[in-house]
Amino acid sequence: MSMVISPSSADTLEQRFRNALPGGIDEATLRTVDEESEWLEVTRGTVQPVHSSFDSGAMVTVWADGGTGIAATSDLSESGLRAALDQATHWARATAAQAIAVAPPGLDHSGSYASPRERSWDELALADRIELLRSVEAQLTVDDRIADTQASLGRRDVRSLLISSAGGQIEQTFNFVYPMLVATAASGNDAQTRTYGRGSYCGQGGIEVLDRYGFRNAAPQIGAEAVALLEAPNCPTGTMDIVVAPDQMILQIHESIGHPLELDRILGDERNYAGTSFVTPDMFGSFQYGSELLNVTFDPTVAGQLASYAFDDDGTPATRHHLIQDGVLVRPLGSATSHARSGIAGVANARACSWNRPPIDRMANLNIEPGESTVDELVAGVEHGVFMHTNNSWSIDDSRNKFQFGCELGQVIRNGELAETVRNPGYRGISRNFWRNLSGVGNNDSFAVMGTPNCGKGELNQVIGTGHASPVCRFSAVEVFGADA
Repeated sequence: MSMVISPSSADTLEQRFRNALPGGIDEATLRTVDEESEWLEVTRGTVQPVHSSFDSGAMVTVWADGGTGIAATSDLSESGLRAALDQATHWARATAAQAIAVAPPGLDHSGSYASPRERSWDELALADRIELLRSVEAQLTVDDRIADTQASLGRRDVRSLLISSAGGQIEQTFNFVYPMLVATAASGNDAQTRTYGRGSYCGQGGIEVLDRYGFRNAAPQIGAEAVALLEAPNCPTGTMDIVVAPDQMILQIHESIGHPLELDRILGDERNYAGTSFVTPDMFGSFQYGSELLNVTFDPTVAGQLASYAFDDDGTPATRHHLIQDGVLVRPLGSATSHARSGIAGVANARACSWNRPPIDRMANLNIEPGESTVDELVAGVEHGVFMHTNNSWSIDDSRNKFQFGCELGQVIRNGELAETVRNPGYRGISRNFWRNLSGVGNNDSFAVMGTPNCGKGELNQVIGTGHASPVCRFSAVEVFGADA
C-alpha cells in the first residue's frame, strides 16, 4: 500500500502542524486519512472494469474560548494546514456563545494499531484475483434456471494519523476485505435471489479473509438454494417462535440495538435525518431491554472484526464494555463528547468515514455474547416456527422502535425438527418486546463474526462499516408473515 503520509514523513507532518498552530487557542488536533481501494466484479461470466481509487486529506479541530471549530483540507503543506487551522479557529470563536461547552480532550497519549493480516492482498496478482472470481462465479450456475450471477471482491486499505497540540500521536492502519456472491433463479414470472450473507462476510485482514468465511467453496450451495426457493411455498403467517441465523441477527442487532443506543441520537442530534431513539437517558442502569439471556458488548478489540481499532477517531482508547447485561441496559454508545454533554459514561466510538467528515457517535463492533444452547436444542424447543436466514430487507420507524424485516430463506420448524424450505419469510415487532422474548441463545459453535459494510448516518452523510457478531438465537411469540400476508 503506497500512502502519501508514510511513517518516515509523519515527523515532518507533525512539524508542519505545530508550525501552523495559531496563538491563543486551548488545543488543536490534526487527523489525516489516506485510503486506497480496489473493487473487482464478474457478472454473468463477464469481467467488469476494475475500479480503483485513492483519497487523502486532513481535518483540523480547534478548541478556543469555549467553542469548537473544524475545517478540512487536502493541502497538507504548512500553508494549507495554517489556512485550515485559521478557519477552524474562526468558527470556534464565532460559535462559542451558542455552543455547548466541551473541554478540549487533552490528548497527550500515543499509540498505534494495525489490522491483523496473514496474507497480503498483493500475494495474488490482479490476474489471479480475477481468475478466482471467474471460477467461483461459474460455480453459481448449478441449474438452467439460474438467470443471473455475480461475484465481487473489494479491498480497502486505510491509514489514519491523529496528532494533538497537547503532544499525542496515534497511528492506525486498517485492511478491509469484502467478498460477495449473488445468484438469481427464474422461472416464468417468478425470480428468487440467494446471496453470500448479503455482504456480511467481511472483515479485517488479507487474502485469508476469503478462507475465514469459505468464499472459495460457497457458490454451489448458494446457486442450489436459489433454485430451491423457486420451488418452495411462501412462508406461513401467524404468531410463532422463530430461530434466527447470525446473518440475519446482525441486522436485528444493528437496527434495534445499535442505532437506538447511539447517544447523540438519544440527545436529539439525529432527528432531522435518520430519526431519534425510543431510549431516554433515565433508562440506563434499570431498563429491561431484553430477557436475562441478552448480553450485548461493545468490543473493538475482536481480532479481524470489521470495526476493530485501538483508538477512536478522537483518540479515546478503545476497550470492551457491556451495553446490555443480563437484559438490563447499562451503557450507551456515546463518545467522549456526548459523555461530556450528558454526564452518561459511554465508549470509544467517535468515528468518521473520511478525512472530510467529523467524528460522530457510531456503533463499531456490537456483539451478542454466546449462550449455552446448541442449535439442535434451540430448534427442538420450537413446536411451530420458522428458521430465518440472511437479511434482504429492513424497515424501522424513526424512533428505532417498531420494525419489520424480510429474509432470503426460511425453514419451517415442526415439532422440534427442521422441515421444508419456504420463501419470502418475514417478521415484525417492537424492539423492547422482541428482545424480552429472547428464549434461547446459541453457544460458541454457532457464533459468527460478521459485519455491515454500509451503515449511513449524519449530515453530511457518512457511510461506514460496523462489526456485528452473534450466535443463533431463538425468540418466542413473534409475528411472522410471508409474501401473501
